Amino acid sequence: MEKIKSLRGFRDIYGDEVIRFRLIEDISRRYLELFGYKEIIIPVLENTGLFVRTIGDATDIVEKEMFTFTDTGGDSVTLRPEATAGMVRAYLETGMFAKERISKLFSVGPMFRHERPQKGRYREFRQVDVEVFGIEAPIIDAELIWMIYLILKSIGLAEYTIETNSVGCPECREGFKRLIVGYFEDKKQDLCEDCRRRLQKNPLRIFDCKSPGCKEISGSSPLLFDNLCDPCRVHFDGFLSHTEELNIPITVNKRLVRGLDYYTRTVFEVTSGGLGSQNAFLAGGRYDNLVQSMGGPPVPGIGFAIGVDRLSLLISTSVKKDGSTVFLAYLGDRAKGFIVPMMRLFTENNVKFFYLPDAKSLKSQMRYADSVGADTVLIIGDDEIDKGILIVRDMAHSSQTTLPLDLTNLIDNLKGLSKK
Repeated sequence: MEKIKSLRGFRDIYGDEVIRFRLIEDISRRYLELFGYKEIIIPVLENTGLFVRTIGDATDIVEKEMFTFTDTGGDSVTLRPEATAGMVRAYLETGMFAKERISKLFSVGPMFRHERPQKGRYREFRQVDVEVFGIEAPIIDAELIWMIYLILKSIGLAEYTIETNSVGCPECREGFKRLIVGYFEDKKQDLCEDCRRRLQKNPLRIFDCKSPGCKEISGSSPLLFDNLCDPCRVHFDGFLSHTEELNIPITVNKRLVRGLDYYTRTVFEVTSGGLGSQNAFLAGGRYDNLVQSMGGPPVPGIGFAIGVDRLSLLISTSVKKDGSTVFLAYLGDRAKGFIVPMMRLFTENNVKFFYLPDAKSLKSQMRYADSVGADTVLIIGDDEIDKGILIVRDMAHSSQTTLPLDLTNLIDNLKGLSKK
């Protein structure tokens, strides 16, 4: 019988990686709640038109990467390739725009893109997605960068770069498009097939092309940053001023663009050399016209997403455990009778508790205790019961002592040992 395997680009996540994923998500939640964000859970499956309309039909995501299919009712549906479009739909559909002057939301979950799997990039991947609706002032741009800085610091990530740029607004981009179409037309024969098509449909997408030839050509092109309108330049200067006040180390990269059509003004990426050529693990920016383009009022927006899979690769594998773990090693039927009372005692006091059912030897139990990462092993046999004691083994220091076999005071007695 043929062995069934997971699909290409999809994988099981377990062991230390799960611990790293939880660390990223838990720390992100802590700071998001500190900054006043509320969690929202949105569907992973949406109408295909949502993404075509918001992301842009000339983007790589819509053209090549979406998992799109026709359901049994004949509707075209898509597994979400990113979360912002769904967040805006939820913001409008639930009527948040009419109830709240400012909405600060976040969501955690899987995204799906049919791209070539590579280091840290899979066809199913997890993101922490953050969105703010209702604030146009550049202080919120800086606040997001500050929150990102605090999250990464708390995770323990030391080496990374925050790059930022302004991609302007529709008004200043329109004039710039005419300028760069003339630039790229002279080099059209050297562009890839996709970029030759984009030249007529959406020339700004050429700047996001990963083809070496296109990257070289666009590397000498005029800069949108040098053609910003006055309001966009004032906004970006205000953003930079606020980040300087917060003492956040950022780099202005005048060629930075984002691969989605809805971005306006401030965009940013956080990168690390530890991820290879595709080195971004966090990115975002403003989308001041997106809500209105989806039929809502003219509400400004900004957000970012953390790539949990990619960030987890940058975290030390020796992630600090959450709390202590106690293991009971027992010898004989009398000692086995302590399993249930101890299980109740430790779990009711929020202490992880393990034991090995039907254990044959102390040696096998100690091996199992080590495999589950036990900090403390309590050893009980007939001799210990007769003496009214239990042996306490400190696994980290390979040392042991004895305590009274007194379940009423056992938790306090173990805490007293840890303080010595």
